[in-house]
Parts: sequence; structure tokens; C-alpha cells
Amino acid sequence: MKNASGSNAAKQLAGEAAAEEVEDGMVVGLGTGSTTAYAVRALGNAVDAGLDVEGVPTSFQSRQLAIDCGIPLTTLEESSVDLAIDGADQVASGRTGPVLVKGGGAAHASEKVVDASADRFVVVADPSKEADTLDHPIPVAVLPDAYPVVEEAVRGLGGDPELRAAECKDGPVVTDDGNLVLDCGFGEISDPASLASELSAVPGAVEHGLFVDLADAVYVGTDDDVRIRET
Repeated sequence: MKNASGSNAAKQLAGEAAAEEVEDGMVVGLGTGSTTAYAVRALGNAVDAGLDVEGVPTSFQSRQLAIDCGIPLTTLEESSVDLAIDGADQVASGRTGPVLVKGGGAAHASEKVVDASADRFVVVADPSKEADTLDHPIPVAVLPDAYPVVEEAVRGLGGDPELRAAECKDGPVVTDDGNLVLDCGFGEISDPASLASELSAVPGAVEHGLFVDLADAVYVGTDDDVRIRET
């Protein structure tokens, strides 16, 4: 599930501004989504102009885009990530920094691993993703055999889980690593950190889309400018 899309101009400004943080010799985490794609394309142009970087993709989509853009790739096994650039489905201010909902592209498990491992994690977004309080459904990647158990646990936490259906095939969405996705509505989330801990403790839940205390900066593009919020 996703919020209404912002303008392409806003997404492009945010993505390209974040890409300007990349320096020669860096390993960059390459997030997934339409706003991050602008950052990846900007990095591809910089690589073509001589910038020496490597990328760690977070999904099949970001891997293919990086290859198309000529960005050399590496893995977490081989390299540590200096800077991760990734988008969000919703962004709000938390007690100690930005809190995010991610997972609209069903890549949040890999994204969280890469983003959390980076020395610096930059979020790119447009104004449609900003909120005073998180209220977007939380995607939870689950082991296929465990989804009924996870559904019951989510309801016990006050959530309303819905198995995400595929749009171009019969049946549910299947993530790159073979999991299913439950989109779990909780209404307004007053304490994202506590909910994140509770969801992480559910057996069968591989990863959830609440990102708490991970982002170092948020780049919000508008049609003619970029607002940068540092933590």
C-alpha cells in the first residue's frame, strides 16, 4: 500500500540532492522505489563521468537499475556501506529522530539490513510522504507457512492485517526472498519504537516496515527546492 504519489520533479530533486553526498571511493546502499531511482540514475551519470563507487542493491529492481546505469556492484559480504540512500512510504518526526514506514515495494527486509549497516542513511521523499504521526499500514514480511499465526499475533497487538495481493498474477505478493507480505493497519501510531519491538518479537515475522532510529537525514523535494532535515 502506498500514499498518493508526489510530483516527479519533487522526487527528482530529492534523489539528485542525496546523490550529491556520495564521494569517490564510497560503497553506497541503493534503495528501492521511484524517488530513489532518481538518485541511482544520478550516480550512474557520475560514474560515467569518472566517480569511483560501488553499490549494494536492496532488491532485484534496484540491482537491474544499477546495472543499466553502469554502477559496479558489491555485497555486504565483501564491503561495508558508507552511505545508504532509500525512500519511504511515510515519514514523521519521532522522539529521537525521523521514523519511517517502508515496504510499499516489498523490499523492506533487505532495505533494513542495508540501511542499518550503513555509516550514514539518507531518506529521500516528496511532501506527500510527510505526516505529523505515522498512520500508514505497516508491511510485515512473513514466512509463507506462518502467515496465519502472524495475522493472529498482529490482531492481538491491535492491528488489522491484510495479505497483500499481487496485481499481475493470481495470489499474493511474494518478495524477492520468498516471503509473503501482510499490510497491518494500526491507525495512528503514538509509540513506533514499542510497536517495532512487539512486531519484531512475533514468531514467523521476518521483518517489519517500521524504521526507528535509523535515518540520519531526510531530503524532501518540492517542485523547486529540497528541504534537508538532519537528526
